[in-house]
Amino acid sequence: MTSSPSTHLLLDLEPTVAANLDRHLEVAKEWMPHEYVPWSQGRDFGDLGGHPWEPDQSSLSPIARTALEVNLLTEDNLPSYHREIERAFGRDGAWGTWVHRWTAEEGRHGICIRDYLLVTRGVDPDELERARMQTMQAGFDSGDKPLLNVFAYVSFQELATRISHRNTGRYTQDPIADKLLARVAADENLHMLFYRNLVAAALEIEPNQTMRAIADEVIGFQMPGSIIPGFARKAAMIAKAGIYDLRIHHDDVVWPLLRHWGVFELEGLDVVGETARTELSAFLTRLNTQASRFEERRAHTMANVRA
Repeated sequence: MTSSPSTHLLLDLEPTVAANLDRHLEVAKEWMPHEYVPWSQGRDFGDLGGHPWEPDQSSLSPIARTALEVNLLTEDNLPSYHREIERAFGRDGAWGTWVHRWTAEEGRHGICIRDYLLVTRGVDPDELERARMQTMQAGFDSGDKPLLNVFAYVSFQELATRISHRNTGRYTQDPIADKLLARVAADENLHMLFYRNLVAAALEIEPNQTMRAIADEVIGFQMPGSIIPGFARKAAMIAKAGIYDLRIHHDDVVWPLLRHWGVFELEGLDVVGETARTELSAFLTRLNTQASRFEERRAHTMANVRA
């Protein structure tokens, strides 16, 4: 019986995973979600004799509430994400240790964001719970991505999530939310570094297939929260506010990783790798054009509003 390509790749990358797991555990700082929540602001809701939620109880702007809801609901789908990476990486050795460590760290994010929103009455808790139920019942399905595609996707996704959390925190104009989301973003950054390093190692072992995977994931990228009810409308609001838009995605997510991996400097690619790189280059040109057009439309709209 012969081993599958994925099995060979898992074995070849085991030393890289072990080294990066050790690095991660050394630099990751312990933090407690409850220390980031202003508990003194909390009070009972209606069924316990308190007051039901009303919009004027929230100090957050409607767009800030939307961004926080999207960020939280994205984090809520952790069981689905765990299933996907365990399927891809397995439970054995350093791979399995990373899967469970990553899951444990990610679990803190939903806990503290939800506690903050409920304690501060930042969002309608009934609507939030209904959206959580819908999102988790829909689940997240990667479509059985090949292993290399998983590496590439999570690299971009973790960086995108880091930026989304960080920009959302700033946008709230609440120092407590800003501090909380900065802490969450720091976790996401460490996760991105882990996956980024896996892709770099994979480029040395399987340069052509890894280039194909990178191109596919850039071209077909979707945030994991795309299954959230009303996601397209909410994403448009978030983009118009400048929290996360095409320009940010192009400049601050896609290109930093591509530069780090040196995808346009790699030599010796075969037809598979070169074709993927050509497609990637063409897509980046289109994405940049789309980002510029969006910026122009947004600036025009803002100018009309000011006028």
